[in-house]
Amino acid sequence: MSAALTPYWLIFRAGVRRQSTYWLATIGGLVANLTFGFLKAAVLFATVEAAGGELKGYDLATMSGYVWLSQGLLGCINAHGQSEIGDRIKNGDIAIDFARPTSVFASFAASDLGGGAYSFLPRGLPAIVVGALTTGIALAHNVTGWVLGLLAVAIGMMLSFCGRYAINILGLWLVETRGLQMFYMVVSTFLMGIFIPVGLFPDWLRTLAHATPFPAMFMTPIDLLSGRIDGWAGVSAVAVQLAWLVGLVTLCLLLTQLGRRHLEVQGG
Repeated sequence: MSAALTPYWLIFRAGVRRQSTYWLATIGGLVANLTFGFLKAAVLFATVEAAGGELKGYDLATMSGYVWLSQGLLGCINAHGQSEIGDRIKNGDIAIDFARPTSVFASFAASDLGGGAYSFLPRGLPAIVVGALTTGIALAHNVTGWVLGLLAVAIGMMLSFCGRYAINILGLWLVETRGLQMFYMVVSTFLMGIFIPVGLFPDWLRTLAHATPFPAMFMTPIDLLSGRIDGWAGVSAVAVQLAWLVGLVTLCLLLTQLGRRHLEVQGG
């Protein structure tokens, strides 16, 4: 590994270790994921059955795939608007981060991705296994689908981080961003497809959702891992993810650069 990347690898590992410390919270998150997974499955399965066994491309197997993959990915693809950088801006510690010889954006990204990657193992994977053993679950049909699906998960994690980072970095101008964080959480959780698949949205709302990066964060990995899309459609979906990632990373870097010039440390 090159010397330039070593600090970020160490920060990534620190993010893993920090997340692994809160094992009681991890267990609580798993219990919540399983509980709401069964509730979501009951409602959505009844909806599919009422529609005659198929609803806008979803049958019981693919709907089960959606339910349990969505519950499994909640730990690593976050829809809430909170980010550590928001707190550090508010208390003035961001000045220390800017003084370090590393990229502020890349450092927070490495830490966030480390925590998210760890969360998938004790919290996400068991939820998917439980779903597979209880209600059954549709999964990708071939190796290509799995490779694209896992790549989409990694990109989705980074997209999720970028969205939260962009909201919180605005604290360099606003100081208090809790209102924006709440608004972001409400909008993102819905448009991501956390409650129901984006494919079940009315046409106008589905079009609106796909004009944002939120479905690329969450629904694209689920659709690929559940085998709902594959082949060139899967490649196209990942390409859309990458396009959103380039745009959001550029936005985050620009906001960081402009915010650094504007920085006013509040407090002593």
